[in-house]
Amino acid sequence: MKKLFPVYVRVPLILFVVFGALEYFIDSGSQPAFIRYPMVSLFLLVFLFLLIAIEITVKAISQITYSLLSEEQKAQLEIDDSIPFTEKEWYKNLMRRLTKTEPMENEASLLMHHDYDGIKELDNNLPPWWTYLFIASVIFAFIYMIQYELLGADNQEDELRIELAQAKIDVAEYMKTAPDLMDEKTVVALTDPADIDAGKALFAANCAACHRADGGGQIGPNLADDHWILGGGIKEIFHTIANGGRDGKGMIAWKATLKPKEIQKVSSYILALKGSNPENPKAPEGEVWVE
Repeated sequence: MKKLFPVYVRVPLILFVVFGALEYFIDSGSQPAFIRYPMVSLFLLVFLFLLIAIEITVKAISQITYSLLSEEQKAQLEIDDSIPFTEKEWYKNLMRRLTKTEPMENEASLLMHHDYDGIKELDNNLPPWWTYLFIASVIFAFIYMIQYELLGADNQEDELRIELAQAKIDVAEYMKTAPDLMDEKTVVALTDPADIDAGKALFAANCAACHRADGGGQIGPNLADDHWILGGGIKEIFHTIANGGRDGKGMIAWKATLKPKEIQKVSSYILALKGSNPENPKAPEGEVWVE
C-alpha cells in the first residue's frame, strides 16, 4: 500500500475523502460546510495534524525495526520489497480464487478435440465472479417479473405520476403558510376585522386617489356596486390589483409595490365595500358580476 500510494499522495487523498464526506453529510445550505461552520475547519486541521503525526510515527517505527534486523533478514526484506505486488503469493491466490485459472502445465488436459485452422480451444471453467453475477441477474429478473408483472407494482411512469400529484399537494399546503408566495389561484377572501381594517388602510394610502376613500369611484370605477369590468371575485380582484387593469386605460400593476399578503387584504376590503352605497357614486361600468 505504501508503494502504491506514497505519503505525499496518501495524506492528501485521505484528507480529501474525509473533506468530501463532511460536505456530503453536513447540511450547510448554499455555503460549504467548512465556511459556514468553523468547527469543521478546525476538525480538518486537527485531522491533518494527526495524519502527519501517524505517518511520522509509523516511519520511525519502521526504521527502528529495520535497524534491529540481521543482515540476512535485511537482504530478504529487500528482495521481498523488489517483487511487484502482482507477483506476490497473496495476489496470485486471490486471482486464482476469483478466476479459477488452471496452471499452464495443465493446459494439455483442458484441450478440446477440435481444431479451427490451427486455432485450438481450452475447456476452462467460467470465472466465479461471472457465474455469481449471472445467478444474481437471474434472481433479480425473477423478482422483478413477480413484482411488476404479477403483483402490479408501480412502474417508473406510475411513480412519476404519483410523485407529481404529491408535489402539487405539498406546494398547495406550503402556499397556505407562505403568504408572500400567494397568487390569484391560491388567494382566499379574508373576513377577520383586523385584516379588513389593514386592507382599508392600504386602500386609503394607495387606491383612494382614483377610487375615493369610500370606493365610490372617481378616475377609477365604482367598487361598491355589482358591476365589474374585469371580474368581482377575490381571485379576479387580486389579479387586477397585482397585474394592472386594461392596457392603456386601466390602473398600474401593484405587485412591485405591495406584497401578495397586502394585495389580499386590499382585495378583501374591496369585497367588503359591496352594498355600502357611497355618496354620489360613479355610474356603473362593466357587467353585473356573478360568482
